[in-house]
Amino acid sequence: MDKKTLNYKTLILSDVHLGTADCKVDEVNHLLKNVRCEKLILNGDIIDGWRLKRKGGWSKSHSRFIRLVLKKVEKKDTQVIYLRGNHDDILGRFLPLKFEGIEVVEEYIHDTGHRKYLIFHGDVFDSITSNLNFISHLGAIGYDWLLSFNRLYNKWRALRGKEYYSISKKIKAKVKSAVNFISKFEDSVVALAKARGCQGAICGHIHTPNDKMLDEIHYLNSGDWVESLTAIVEHGNGKMEVIPYARFCSLIGEAPVVNDSSELEDVG
Repeated sequence: MDKKTLNYKTLILSDVHLGTADCKVDEVNHLLKNVRCEKLILNGDIIDGWRLKRKGGWSKSHSRFIRLVLKKVEKKDTQVIYLRGNHDDILGRFLPLKFEGIEVVEEYIHDTGHRKYLIFHGDVFDSITSNLNFISHLGAIGYDWLLSFNRLYNKWRALRGKEYYSISKKIKAKVKSAVNFISKFEDSVVALAKARGCQGAICGHIHTPNDKMLDEIHYLNSGDWVESLTAIVEHGNGKMEVIPYARFCSLIGEAPVVNDSSELEDVG
C-alpha cells in the first residue's frame, strides 16, 4: 500500500501528557505529520505541568510535537484551539487568549453543520480534582507508579514476543468505583451539553475513548496518548469519529512507530 496523507476537517487530541515517560509522543507525532486538517483542537493535558513540577522529563520528540503544531499554523493554514486541562491548569490564569491562529479557551462550541458539539476537557466534573487539589496530586502520583510498573511489565512481555497489555486500563474497566465514576461523568457531560444548547459533547480527561449516543446527545471522548492512543476526527461530511492510532497507520499505509523514551531528559 502506498503512503498517503489523511485529510480531515477537524482533528481532536487530548491528554498527550508531554513531560512524562509514558507519553506515546513518537506515535502522536507520527499522526500529526501525516494528517492535514482545517482545525486542530487540543483538548487539555497536552503538557503535563504537574509532572514537570515533580521533576518530569522532556525530550526532542516532545519539542517536536510543539513544532509540528506550530508548523500547521504557519504553513498549513490550520486553526488551533487549545482548551486547558487540569494538568496544564496554569493556563486558566490567562484565559481567554488568542494570537497568530491559536486560541486558548475554557470551552468551545464546534458546529459541524449537523450538530453543535460542546468541547471541554472534563475535569470540571471531577470533584476530587476541583475541590481537593492535594489529594488529586496524590492520585496522579499513584497513577504514575502504576504506569511505571506497566512499562516494566510490557518490556518483559516484549522480550517474550507478547503484545502490549495495559494493566491500568484493565483495572479501570473492572473496578466498580471507576466504572461508576465514568458513568456519572458522562451523565454530567450530557447535562451540560443540553444546557449549552448543543446536540453533542466532546471531552478527554478520563483516558477512556468513547463514541455513543446518550439521551439524544452524541458523546465522544478522545481518550489519551498514554494508553489508548486515540483521536477524534471530523470527516468532510461532518461525521465525527474516534479513531485508534493503529487504524491511522493502516489508512496511511505505514507500520506503527515504536515509542522510545530512552532520550527523555530530567526536568526540574
